[in-house]
Amino acid sequence: MKRIAMAEVRSTFSLRPGDSAPAFRLPAPDGAMHDLQEIRGTEGLLVIFACNHCPFVIHLAAEVASLAREIGASGVKTVAISSNDISRYPQDAPEHMSSFATEYGWDFPYLFDETQAVAKAYSAACTPDFFLFDSELRLYYSGQFDDSRPKSGTPVTGADLRAAVKSMLAGEPAPERPYPSSGCSIKWKIGSEPSWFAPR
Repeated sequence: MKRIAMAEVRSTFSLRPGDSAPAFRLPAPDGAMHDLQEIRGTEGLLVIFACNHCPFVIHLAAEVASLAREIGASGVKTVAISSNDISRYPQDAPEHMSSFATEYGWDFPYLFDETQAVAKAYSAACTPDFFLFDSELRLYYSGQFDDSRPKSGTPVTGADLRAAVKSMLAGEPAPERPYPSSGCSIKWKIGSEPSWFAPR
């Protein structure tokens, strides 16, 4: 994969395979509340930490929508969560989230984690960061969407995540060493950064 001149953070502090999905109850931009148990699918749940402005998220957004529809038909639902500090990144505020979701065809819940407590509970490090849970909401896969990066020239396919979903639904063992998610760091509120955060 070609090197790109862009700040890139890799998620290395994710939940361990087999860990339970941390519970949450968060608002959508319209104020409607959604919780983990309500949005889970019969066969699993994909949790994505995302935001509106990150070029890594924008690069994958349309294919994320396609994958979500595909796996949703198999009983694996999807939710995206934005945890960025909107006082410093107002483009990620809830009033802009609905238009972003519409633009890229995200027909799954896109929720706002104002306190950043959910991102910390999941040990999320970057946008996008992907967490795939099985039918019992146990972590099966935490890793990259695929090998593509902005300006890399590599097509966006979702190959890694699609393969993980396929293996999970087939009852196969989880990948032992998945390549970690890559992207922009979550924009933590100043003074409340998690212990694993190392500014670049």
